[in-house]
Amino acid sequence: MRYNARSASGQGRQLPESRTREMNFVPGRGSHGRLTLTLDPLRMLLSLVMVVSISRIHLYYPVLAAYRPAMVLCALAVLYAFLNPRAFVHTNTVNVWPMRLIALLLVLACCSVPFGIALGNSATFIIDSYAKTILLTFLLFLSVRNVRDLYTYVWGFVTSCGILCYFAVFVFRLETGDGLTARLGELYTYDSNDVGVLLVMGLALTLLLLFVDRGVKRWVLILNLVGISLAMARSGSRGGFLGLLAVGLATLTLVKGFSATRRWVILTTGAVVLAVASPRGYWEQMATILAPHEDYNFTSIDGRSALIKRGIGYMVGRPVFGLGIANFSRAECTISSRITSRLSGEQLHCKAPHNSYVQAGAELGVPGLITWVWLVFGLVVAPLRLRRRFPKAWLKGTDAERLFYASASFFPVAMCGFAVTSFFVSFAFTDPIYIMAALYSALYTVSVATLPPQTTAAKGWRVTASARRFFAASGAWRRQFE
Repeated sequence: MRYNARSASGQGRQLPESRTREMNFVPGRGSHGRLTLTLDPLRMLLSLVMVVSISRIHLYYPVLAAYRPAMVLCALAVLYAFLNPRAFVHTNTVNVWPMRLIALLLVLACCSVPFGIALGNSATFIIDSYAKTILLTFLLFLSVRNVRDLYTYVWGFVTSCGILCYFAVFVFRLETGDGLTARLGELYTYDSNDVGVLLVMGLALTLLLLFVDRGVKRWVLILNLVGISLAMARSGSRGGFLGLLAVGLATLTLVKGFSATRRWVILTTGAVVLAVASPRGYWEQMATILAPHEDYNFTSIDGRSALIKRGIGYMVGRPVFGLGIANFSRAECTISSRITSRLSGEQLHCKAPHNSYVQAGAELGVPGLITWVWLVFGLVVAPLRLRRRFPKAWLKGTDAERLFYASASFFPVAMCGFAVTSFFVSFAFTDPIYIMAALYSALYTVSVATLPPQTTAAKGWRVTASARRFFAASGAWRRQFE
C-alpha cells in the first residue's frame, strides 16, 4: 500500500507503508472519527511524568517517593528516545519562542548559582528539581507529532487535577486555624493556595476537552469539573477564588466561536457546586479580599506585603543575577532587614516569597523577571493570535480540527488563571507554566505543519523545513483530517 505525501515545496512523493510505520505515525482520529489517546511507550511515560509532577501523588506514599518516580520515568523516556530516535519530531526547538525563553531561564538560573548567596543551595535545587522540569518541557514538546499526542498530554494534565481533587475531597480533612474558617491544611507537599493554582488551570483544560469529547469521556470531564469546584471550596484559598473569577471572565470574553449559552451553563454549574460545598466561614474568608488593609498580610512583618517589599529590595540590590535560584528563604534568614527589626526572643522564620513574580525577580534578577513575565503573558496572547489564523470551518469540523481551535481558545484561559493565582504562591520554577509552554509550542508546530503550505505562507507563519518534512513524511498533516 502506498500513499501520496506532499513536502514543503508542494511536490508529491510516494512513501511505502513500512516507511510510515518507521516514522511512528499515529493517525489523528480513531476508527469512529473520534480522538483517542496515544498509548505508545514514550507518550505514556511522559504522561505519567506529568501526572506525578503535577499531582505529586507519590509523596503521599513514602514507598513510592523513595524511588523518585518522576526522575526515573524521565530517564526511561530519554532511554526510549535514544533507542527510538524517530519517536521525536526532528526540529530545532529554539525556533519556537517559548522554548527560547525557557532555555534562557535555565541559563539565567545556572548563572545565578556562582553569584548567589548560597551556591550549594541553588546548585542542589537545579540538579534535584529544576533540571527535571526543563527536561520534561523539552521532551513533551519534541514528542508531539500530531494532534493525537497533544490530546493525550492535555488529558494527562486533567487527570493530574482529578487526582488532586480526589485527595482534597475524600482523603484530607478540614482544619480550623486561629479563625472560624474551616479549610484544608497540608495536602502532602501542597498547601491550599498551591493546589488552587493547579486546579484553576485544570478547570480551563477540562472545559477545553468538554468541547471536543463525547460519550463516557464527557461524563468523566463533568465529574472532574464538579470535583474541582468541591476542592476549591474546601481549600479556602482567596488566591484560588480570584483565579476562579479570572478563569470565568476569560472564558466568557476570550473564548470565541462556542455557544455562549453552553459556556454560561457550565460556569453556572461550577459556581453552584462551589456555593453548596463551601465549608463554614468560606464566604466570610472571601469577603476579606475587599478589606485587604485589615488582613495580617498587610500588617505583619511576615505578611505578603512585607515579603514583596523585601523581595523588590533583593532584586534592586542584586539586579543582574539576583539572590540565586531557590535562595529567597535563605535570604530571609541571613540578609533580610526583618532580622534587625524583629523583637527580642521572637522566632525567626525563613519565609518563601509567596509571590511568583517576586520570586523570579529576587532570585534571578531583572533579566529573570522580564523573561518570566514575558513567558506568562506571552502564553496568554500568542494562542489568541494563532487562533485568528485558523479557518472558521474548524469550529464545526473534525475532532482534530476542533481540538486545535479549542486549544487556542482555552490555553489562554488557563494562563489567565495561572497569572492571577501565581501572585500568591511560589511557582516561578515549578512544572505548570513550563508544561503549558510545551503544550502551546506543540500546538503551534503541529497546527502550522498541518495546514497546507500555501496557507501558512500567505499568513506569514514560520515553519521550518525540517518540521514540514517530518509531518509530511509521517502523513500526519493529511491523514489527521481524513
